[in-house]
Amino acid sequence: MYIGRTLRINNFSKMKRKIQILLFLLFLVAVACERPPLPRPENLVKKSKMIDMMVDIHLAEATYNRFRNDSIMRNNSSANFYYSVLNKYNVPDSVFEQSFVYYSSVPKDFEKMCLEVSNRLGEMEQEYSGKKREELEFNDKKMKIQ
Repeated sequence: MYIGRTLRINNFSKMKRKIQILLFLLFLVAVACERPPLPRPENLVKKSKMIDMMVDIHLAEATYNRFRNDSIMRNNSSANFYYSVLNKYNVPDSVFEQSFVYYSSVPKDFEKMCLEVSNRLGEMEQEYSGKKREELEFNDKKMKIQ
């Protein structure tokens, strides 16, 4: 039982590391392409909402990757998870993509957005890890009492 929880925490840490690498690569691509910013799209998603969406997309991708071999997930694809996030925020995929391209055309701002995404994911990981440790400690104490 303890090993299973440890594996889940380790998988979450690995997922976070992969996300950080992805964000870093996106940043490098954005910096390497030194071109003037694109014109602002008409239906630009606000930065705060875009950051929220990026966090949810990373979580959705991680969830899909974690459970893709389970029988329930065999008929799903990562695109389904992506579109579920877009539906949650009521944003069409074309608007999200235009906004993503626009924000990534301004490397300094995009880097700040990516750092915010990474920070939020890190906070979630710490919160998740802390709760799991508390549960383990509680379960250990409970088992000793019985």
